[in-house]
Amino acid sequence: MTPNTVMEIGRQAIEVTLLLAAPLLLTALVLGLIISIFQAATQLNESTLQFVPKLIAMFVVLLLAGPWMLQYLVDYIQRLFSSIPQLIG
Repeated sequence: MTPNTVMEIGRQAIEVTLLLAAPLLLTALVLGLIISIFQAATQLNESTLQFVPKLIAMFVVLLLAGPWMLQYLVDYIQRLFSSIPQLIG
């Protein structure tokens, strides 16, 4: 196994991690920004006003994007495991 191969596997792992985390992180970011603007406009400083909607939105996104995320991860792992003989030999 060459250093280039190790770097390529690491790059692919980081890419998969970012793609799988993106839907949840973007949802939390956008909803947090919207709620913060609402709180600033109405001067409501209730902490549960941010936490509960984010939790619900992230749960919905996980329900919607979960099958795609799981399939993407399974495909990556299958590709990685099937390439083991070429990596060793």
